[in-house]
Amino acid sequence: MKNIRQSNVNIHKDAWVEINLEALAQNIQEIKKGIPDNKKFMAIVKADAYGHGASMIAQTMLASGVDALGVSSVDEGLDLRNVKIKCPILVVGAIPLWAIESAAQNDIAFSIFNDEHLNACKDVFERTGIKPKVHVKIDTGMNRIGVRSESAKDYIDKVKKADYLNFEGIFTHLASAEEQEETSKQIARWNSVIDNIDTTGLLIHIQNTAATFAYDIKSNMVRVGISLYGLYPDLPPKVNYKPKLKQIMSLKGRITNIHEVKAGEGVSYSHKFIAFEPVKAATIPVGYADGVARNLSNKIYGILNGQKVRQIGNITMDQMMFDISGVEAQVGDVITLLDGENLSLDTWAQILDTINYELTCRLKVRLPRIYTR
Repeated sequence: MKNIRQSNVNIHKDAWVEINLEALAQNIQEIKKGIPDNKKFMAIVKADAYGHGASMIAQTMLASGVDALGVSSVDEGLDLRNVKIKCPILVVGAIPLWAIESAAQNDIAFSIFNDEHLNACKDVFERTGIKPKVHVKIDTGMNRIGVRSESAKDYIDKVKKADYLNFEGIFTHLASAEEQEETSKQIARWNSVIDNIDTTGLLIHIQNTAATFAYDIKSNMVRVGISLYGLYPDLPPKVNYKPKLKQIMSLKGRITNIHEVKAGEGVSYSHKFIAFEPVKAATIPVGYADGVARNLSNKIYGILNGQKVRQIGNITMDQMMFDISGVEAQVGDVITLLDGENLSLDTWAQILDTINYELTCRLKVRLPRIYTR
């Protein structure tokens, strides 16, 4: 039996995203098979769980063996706290100084990497009596945020002496986990820090999704993101293991109109599709404002009543059309654009020359979420 929950969003639209919570739980179990028992598991749910709805799927993650959640901002952490998520939460990105007090008051850990962070944390402790929970972020080659590896030991010594902090961990991020040579340089910089400090009682984490599958690195926690949702990151040629995953996101729309396009007539703006013979066309209310890129026009397919149908004409802001010639269908029937079986986000990513991460995040603007199990 399929159980369905709907998030509290617009429900007056004949198009929606379905999130398969059972597949999510299965993905986590598959990933955990390759993670040593002595390593903790942080699930990355930033960008609203890559467009899947963090507040709605967090409990499934925790019930499936996840130990902590990683977010990109204090606001994302607060959203989880507001739905009674009590597990450890870490903001893996930089936060503004004025947000430190809110993070501390809501038991949200965050990354620090400069003296301004230390001063702001001290001010918060003196005002509130709460010791902010922090992880030191080391820049080992990403050149985004963090204290440089050659200065990290001195900075960590300062953090250890700061009695106004709850010092929880140390971490870095790999820039090119799919490239072994570049990754080995970052690992060497990481080791130059970790090998020269006392890490007792600290969470030590460097492995993102690809590195979790491919490298044995000194750490006691992994951070897994995209593969939770059934998609693979770029991987190096050799991996320690590759879990069997299922895409948990589907995209569906109901037919709002069926009509005949006569031979010689064009479809949609600019008539990029011309019917060389009569075509039975169906319209669904999904467009580029819903996150389906216009550059996918005339290049993708859907499934209607078990049969493959081709998208035709330019995808518009709110609608797109399909050639359903030869398929028995009526208004109200569902066309599936993405699913966990045959219609992959990876196919769209290849067409658009981008990554699957970007596409999951796009499909969140105004499409309601349906959660199934």
